[in-house]
Amino acid sequence: MNEHIDGTTRPRKAAYVLVPGFWLGGWAWEKVTADLRAAGHDVHPVTLTGLGDRAHLATAGTDLETHIQDIVNTIVYADLHEVILVGHSGGGGPVTGAADRIPERIARVVYLDSGPLGDGMAWMDMSEPEQRGLIEQQVAGRGGGTGYPPPSWEEHEKAGVSLEGLGEAEREWFASRATPQPYGSMTRPLVLTGGADGLPRTLITCSFPLEQVHAMIAAGHPFFAALAGPEWSFAAVPTGHWPMFSKPAETAAALAALAR
Repeated sequence: MNEHIDGTTRPRKAAYVLVPGFWLGGWAWEKVTADLRAAGHDVHPVTLTGLGDRAHLATAGTDLETHIQDIVNTIVYADLHEVILVGHSGGGGPVTGAADRIPERIARVVYLDSGPLGDGMAWMDMSEPEQRGLIEQQVAGRGGGTGYPPPSWEEHEKAGVSLEGLGEAEREWFASRATPQPYGSMTRPLVLTGGADGLPRTLITCSFPLEQVHAMIAAGHPFFAALAGPEWSFAAVPTGHWPMFSKPAETAAALAALAR
């Protein structure tokens, strides 16, 4: 935090690395990136291997470790330090892994309508049996055995994913650029060394109330118990599951507040 001669305090310049969720590339952060850069921050939206403009690089071997290395390389080759590392939705797994690999370069890990995977867990481990079966069918069919195609909006709603704030224009933008998610990123377990234990972490809820999160933590829910530590802070941008589309200005503001 920088103090100026007029007695006011303004946010310091920070380095942000933004990792999108399933089916998305760095393009999804376009409006959030513009706002953060306008505020003077250094922003690096990431397109993971096999997605977006890197869809042609997808192979049967593209997996969670590939995506972790994508993030690590972005940070190392740009020589970034004190990084605010942000993962949206399915991006929670790879940002957790990247922070574990290079904790000395990370100032804070942020989960945007997301959460950390535990050591030895894969994203598919969190799926109910019925949902897992449907995903496996989609991968074997339209996904050619290696990719999870973007579900229809009706399928999202049936799965309980909030589409709040996504009008026709946002849905068309999403659908026109979304690409199949490399299936290995969903099935390979995360391996952690404990290197990032104690790093500051923030959960920004969007499609579910913050009060619900605190209730789950208090109840010892297995997916929320890890959020009980003193390293955690919480914020909210009430909207649907894709806040970078539905509330980009508010999302950018919530992220910028973490630089103070």
